[in-house]
Amino acid sequence: MKRVILALSLAATPAFAEDKAFFSLANTDFVVTLGFIVFVGILIYFGVPGKVGAMLDARSAQIKADLAEARALRDEAKALLTSYERKQKDVRDQSERIIASAREEAMAAAAQAKADIARSIALRLAAAEDQIASAEASAMRQVRDHAVAVAIAAAGDILARQMSADGASASIDAAIAQVDAKLH
Repeated sequence: MKRVILALSLAATPAFAEDKAFFSLANTDFVVTLGFIVFVGILIYFGVPGKVGAMLDARSAQIKADLAEARALRDEAKALLTSYERKQKDVRDQSERIIASAREEAMAAAAQAKADIARSIALRLAAAEDQIASAEASAMRQVRDHAVAVAIAAAGDILARQMSADGASASIDAAIAQVDAKLH
């Protein structure tokens, strides 16, 4: 098949269109064609087309291997990207949970602080009220004691003016008798 195609390709050359003899060494087209055929024959004899085919096949296999490796690397990169996206989402969710927990703890701490302040204020108010009541009672005692002292002094003055020596002596005797009656 190759020989037929080669023969037909040689037959269609412009060299056949001339009147001169084609198969003469004086014809440069014939010499070039003959040199080309010898060159192709040498290439075929030494198996250059097979070697070139083997080299192309090896190159093709290398390209396929590189493509397979690139696909594997792409798949690995996709898996790694998916993993990082999942980790990023997990970290984002965890940070949102931490923030929500911190807010809840801050609100609870604020509520506890308010309750503690209210309790402290209530205790201080109760202590202040106790101090006020104690001060009032003390003031009342002092006023009463002072009133009793003033009343005793006034009664003593009144009795001293109204009583004579005989009346004082009778009053002392009556008081002694009364004490004696109560003690026995």
